[in-house]
Amino acid sequence: MKAKSLLYIFAAALTLSWGAAQAQAPKAGTDYVIYDVPQPTDAPAGKIEVTEFFFYSCPHCADMEPLLEKWAKAAPKDVSLRRVPVLFRPQLAPYAKIYYTLEAMNLLDKLQAEVFIAVHQQRINLADEKALFAWVASKGVDAAKFEENYRSFSVNSKVQRADQITRAHNVPGTPALVVHGKYLVLQGDHAHQLQVVNYLIAKVRDELRQKK
Repeated sequence: MKAKSLLYIFAAALTLSWGAAQAQAPKAGTDYVIYDVPQPTDAPAGKIEVTEFFFYSCPHCADMEPLLEKWAKAAPKDVSLRRVPVLFRPQLAPYAKIYYTLEAMNLLDKLQAEVFIAVHQQRINLADEKALFAWVASKGVDAAKFEENYRSFSVNSKVQRADQITRAHNVPGTPALVVHGKYLVLQGDHAHQLQVVNYLIAKVRDELRQKK
């Protein structure tokens, strides 16, 4: 079966899983871990935040991206998705800067998936600034404005903050998914990871309801 067909099957399964009871509920220690100290979220009041820790040159993150995009489109209105680029090593800093530059220019919806394609399928070294700015221009983006944002204090501050957030969450690898700063989904099949996320969202929703 072609990979594209498998993607559609996984996406359909994830969409159907919203609100559906699972035959075997995910288990703490097997499918997810609970933080001893919950981490703060950026979610607006009344929202449940799902955070993805990733980096553009990660092949597993590239595999997750189309599934996560379809998952996000099907997510309930009380769920928000936040992405945090990791800096496990200094060489990843340019990729984190790309993400926050796209965010600053409101280009994530247009180019988030395209960055993964450029890196993994077209083999473009976007960590190289010359290659990056040429690629951006090829996508119809003002390369000078992109470069201005890329080098800005704001973007660099967000990159540093992303590193702090990653360390605080003790992220073991990528892609990592955290639900509302409380639950870290363990590594495994990406479709299963998202099913665990759905389960934990329902769990958090119940927890928040009980606090009212």
